[in-house]
Amino acid sequence: QVQLVESGGGLVQAGDSLRLSCTASGRTFISGAKAWFRQSPGKDRQFVAAINWSGSSTNYADSVKGRFTISRDNAKKTVYLQMNSLKPEDTAVYYCAAQANSGLMSSTRLRGVYDYWGQGTQVTVSS
Repeated sequence: QVQLVESGGGLVQAGDSLRLSCTASGRTFISGAKAWFRQSPGKDRQFVAAINWSGSSTNYADSVKGRFTISRDNAKKTVYLQMNSLKPEDTAVYYCAAQANSGLMSSTRLRGVYDYWGQGTQVTVSS
């Protein structure tokens, strides 16, 4: 099994930056994409960003493109989400997800392709 633990959330003001981290533990080797999703109260969990195993390909939601950057360090089993120019509408619980095996990059926006999920970290952006 794999456990994913997110960290780095917090309360910030509009325009500030935050960096989220998600570290995997467990004996199962993850060779697929890793991603970040977010969920606001009363809304479905939404795709934010994804990155393939090698880091050579990324995918972003239009709402965060140009402000957020996803990266990964496989030696540390960690994926990061650098969030700049934060807006109040970015307020949500952010979840890390991992695919056990690689698939199509085009499918990484879909929740159903991920095998493992973290518990989430709260990000609150005040205006």
